[in-house]
Amino acid sequence: MHAVESRRTVETTRPNPDSPGAGVVLVTGGARRVGRAICLAAARRGFDVALHYHCSQADAAATAAEIERIGRRCECIPGDLEDVANAPAIVDAAIRAFGRLDALVNNASLFRLPGGDTLDQVDVGAWSRMLRVNLIAPAALCRAALGPFKSRGRGRIINLCDISADHPWPAHLSYCASKAALVNLTKALARALAPQIQVNAVAPGIAEFPDDYSAATRQRLVSRVPAGRAGTPEEIAEVVGFLLDAPDYLTGQIIAVDGGRSL
Repeated sequence: MHAVESRRTVETTRPNPDSPGAGVVLVTGGARRVGRAICLAAARRGFDVALHYHCSQADAAATAAEIERIGRRCECIPGDLEDVANAPAIVDAAIRAFGRLDALVNNASLFRLPGGDTLDQVDVGAWSRMLRVNLIAPAALCRAALGPFKSRGRGRIINLCDISADHPWPAHLSYCASKAALVNLTKALARALAPQIQVNAVAPGIAEFPDDYSAATRQRLVSRVPAGRAGTPEEIAEVVGFLLDAPDYLTGQIIAVDGGRSL
């Protein structure tokens, strides 16, 4: 799952909007929740942001306005990642807006299916939808970004996975399977694209509850976390921001940000 509320805000020096900055990052699913926090964290580190969204146009515009107040540029790019054929157009739109692409954050994700996600509930079509959004679309975006990265001689890919890849939940079978596959893709691409391109992943634990989770359900889940609380989108975003700036020697890693839940 991706936090209940923001517990702290990262204060940084305000970037100069006319400076080259740290580069350009494309963040999928960047309008709300963890994606929004990632976009803001990247902007605070000097990145201009290509903010992809699906349906949340108003939220995307609000996040873009916050990025511009920080002092960086933002381009909002709509697109339905269930249709993986849209991936090249999303990357092309980012490059048209900024003239370059330095990093890709695959944050957009599908968590729950309308008919349920246990073995006796989910059908082949629903499994296919989950895999298209959570695995095939990130792979297609990585492929689309490969040319721009190679032309610059470097690039960063950061995938948002989940601790459920290693600790699966029986009630969310296709989701957990898709995230496990994304972990494997991260490691395979890290080997295939080295040394020019670094590929890592962040695996959140409880970082933002679905709106319809009851107080009792939330408390039950938090009780299993050694840190004694849920995380926040900002904490996940800080780790993504670290990976955007991390040494080139760091690649192929899956960093759990889960308050110790996966121990």
